[in-house]
Amino acid sequence: MSNDYDVIIIGAGPAGLTAAIYTARSGLRTLVLERGIPGGLAAEAPLIENFPGFPNGISGVELAERLVKQAQRVGAEIRELEEVTGLDLKAEEKHVETRKAVHAAPALILASGCCYRMLGVPGVREFRGRGVSYCAVCDGALFKGRKVVVVGGGNSAADSALYLSNLASEVMLVHRRGQLRAEQALVEDLRKKGTKLLLNKEVKRIEGDTRVKRASLLDNKTGEVAELEVDGVFIHIGEVPNSRFAQEAGVKVDNDGYVVVDDRQRTNIRGVYAAGDITPCPVKQVGTAVGQAIISAIEAFGYVKRPYYYKD
Repeated sequence: MSNDYDVIIIGAGPAGLTAAIYTARSGLRTLVLERGIPGGLAAEAPLIENFPGFPNGISGVELAERLVKQAQRVGAEIRELEEVTGLDLKAEEKHVETRKAVHAAPALILASGCCYRMLGVPGVREFRGRGVSYCAVCDGALFKGRKVVVVGGGNSAADSALYLSNLASEVMLVHRRGQLRAEQALVEDLRKKGTKLLLNKEVKRIEGDTRVKRASLLDNKTGEVAELEVDGVFIHIGEVPNSRFAQEAGVKVDNDGYVVVDDRQRTNIRGVYAAGDITPCPVKQVGTAVGQAIISAIEAFGYVKRPYYYKD
């Protein structure tokens, strides 16, 4: 067992990396555990235009790289490809089990974010990797000069549609409601790019042979079903919190699986905090994740070091 840490942070997205910067700068021995590659879902964003300080925007990959370098420069240890498999939060020392080791620390920050919500229609699983994708940045180059459809109505869907418009011959955005949830600036950009908006429509089936060839669209107003010839389907219909391992250890979650926190990012277990998309914060943005992470880091420092101003 490794217990050479003051705080363990689970997740290396914007929330986890920001928390690591603050805890390490404050002198806490900090370990960050990431099941994949640092950056989280934010690393898959083609361009982040609403994060302060970057008037021309910044790619998710570049932002992640900068956060990693800053966290490491102040002393945080980041272990990628080390997935957390279980937690023991009963004692003062919190034990975090991974596939490689068991780590211990008095404070724990949950920042494991979310995973993509799957579209539950026939053909999605069969054609994933063969025309169905959840990441435009990862797979967009495969659809150069082809016709694609993006499913969703929020910022992520709009961002992906804009990114794909530089590659695909035609981009269509399908949303089940009559109005997009994306920021108005993104909606205007979609119109300028010539993205075709298919509103009040839902994808009901994806078909093809070795690859995607078409998608069936249901018109929610008329009830009619139409066949749409496409080469790719990019899905952005929301996220599901990565909280099961925390819930199994006794951390309280809400009905949707988000970790419940107070205004100091504290969970129901002393010494355990949460920040970012894993919490019920209604605004899932890099900026809000960073703000929550700063609070959680400062609270974790207070819990571990007990300065005169800290109130338990």
